[in-house]
Amino acid sequence: MSKTCRPPDFLIGFNKLAMPPRKSNTLTEAELRLMKILWRRGESAVTDLLEGLPEGEQLAYNSVLTTIRILEQKGYVEHRQEGRAFVYRPCVAEHEASSSEVRNVLNRFFGNSREKLVLSLLDDDGISADELDRLKVAIRGAAPDKENASQKSGKWKGGR
Repeated sequence: MSKTCRPPDFLIGFNKLAMPPRKSNTLTEAELRLMKILWRRGESAVTDLLEGLPEGEQLAYNSVLTTIRILEQKGYVEHRQEGRAFVYRPCVAEHEASSSEVRNVLNRFFGNSREKLVLSLLDDDGISADELDRLKVAIRGAAPDKENASQKSGKWKGGR
């Protein structure tokens, strides 16, 4: 029987903040590199993680071991023992981690304003016409948030 991971606290509970605690549960570049390997390969020992690193990005065994232990403390991975080795597996899905990171950026840099975030992306000279077209389609198809839905139904109590 497979044991399920306990998700990190910042992903539990409807009434809790959706953001990681101040201690920073966000992923460093080194942690993200290892998580990407785990998401791609599934369960992996430290030696498997070393083998999964891209060419030119090799790390020392102890560096990978230290990083994976930090990921375990943060709640992103858990391990089981297989012989003398620990085998690690992700406890947080890639989409959950990326959503958490976006919420973190949204909060820290844009004051939780999705509009400011999108406008910042649109200000980027590197955006292509195809990307703009896909964004337009996505925006048209997006469900309105609660405030907008309340305004349209006449139930909104905000002052204007």
